Amino acid sequence: MRSDRKKEIFSGITRNVFVLGVVSLLTDASTEIIYPLLPIFLTEVLKAGTVFVGAVEGIAESTASFFRIFSGWLSDRIARRKALAVIGYGISSLTRPAIASATAGWHVLLARFVDRIGKGVRGAPRDALLADSTDKAKLGKAFGFHRSMDHAGAVVGPIIAFLLLAAFPGNYRAVFWFATIPAVLSVLTLALFAQERKGEAVEPRKISLSLRPFDRRFKLYLVILFIFTLGNSSDAFLLLRAKSLGVSDRMIPILWALFHVVKVITSTPGGGLSDRIGRRRVILMGWGLYGLIYLGFAFATQHLHIWLLFLVYAVYYGLTEGTEKALVADLVPSRLRGTAYGLYSFAIGVGALPASLILGALWRIVGPQLAFSFGAAMALVAMALFYALVRTDVKEALS
Repeated sequence: MRSDRKKEIFSGITRNVFVLGVVSLLTDASTEIIYPLLPIFLTEVLKAGTVFVGAVEGIAESTASFFRIFSGWLSDRIARRKALAVIGYGISSLTRPAIASATAGWHVLLARFVDRIGKGVRGAPRDALLADSTDKAKLGKAFGFHRSMDHAGAVVGPIIAFLLLAAFPGNYRAVFWFATIPAVLSVLTLALFAQERKGEAVEPRKISLSLRPFDRRFKLYLVILFIFTLGNSSDAFLLLRAKSLGVSDRMIPILWALFHVVKVITSTPGGGLSDRIGRRRVILMGWGLYGLIYLGFAFATQHLHIWLLFLVYAVYYGLTEGTEKALVADLVPSRLRGTAYGLYSFAIGVGALPASLILGALWRIVGPQLAFSFGAAMALVAMALFYALVRTDVKEALS
């Protein structure tokens, strides 16, 4: 008999999935008020260079990856997801005022470091709670819906930033202060409305990075994700590329908002497509599209190219974000999902620092063409390995 917590509000979307979607919408609205303006704030107001921008984003994401492993393991160990998620969202909400008050690049680095600790603490338990609250045959749609809500917040955030910049031209700090409001609302929504789903606690054991409990397909998947991530640097560089080709400061938030509108439109269908034709096919389609897009960014020559590339780039996210996470749930037992999502995020996060540093260095030394071409090449390598080595789809996983 299906748990009450798996009763659907509408097809494939349970109460917890919906609440977690609202939480992500509010959190991402807060984040994306700041994010598209942060590279400009760093380089023009705080006088940091492109390598430092890469370091900020890379260190931030790599930091999160280490905490995801621990929090994911702990959520399995105690068979509780919600409390850890609330703590993580709470930590992140505290960093908004810190960024608004920053007077040096290292202040932003520290704030982003703490923000990503919060993201690391919440990520794996939240994803495990979402998977635990969904029937396995609808995981792609559920994760796709969650990503759609997250991206809806990323539409709202830049629009708010655009309006605030229109009211307070050049006053980035005022914009950043406003971002505290949706961050606090997200924590309250999670604490008050999400329901814990009791699961089976894992036998007491030492905390370790051992992959022994997982099968070969999952291990290969993690390695290939790391390889792909080496060419998947921070999107902050895409925003800097947009500015270098003539997109104005005021239009950067609008570009970012339109980018996320397409994500909203494509994420739920993209995840649902993987329920029908298999995760493997959809991931390969998405990674192939990514490689073509990065080649486009490498050789774009005018701002119109940038607008078109950003819109197509959003389709890549729609195809892959929910699908990649759904595949994790397909490949591991439910009692180890927290740990698995921690390892999944670790594989991506640990590659984020070298990826961003490599692109930043290549940009400075030889220019953006080679920098973005490197990302396209790594996507091609990852596609070939995934196609050859990870033989699984949703039907196989459900059998």
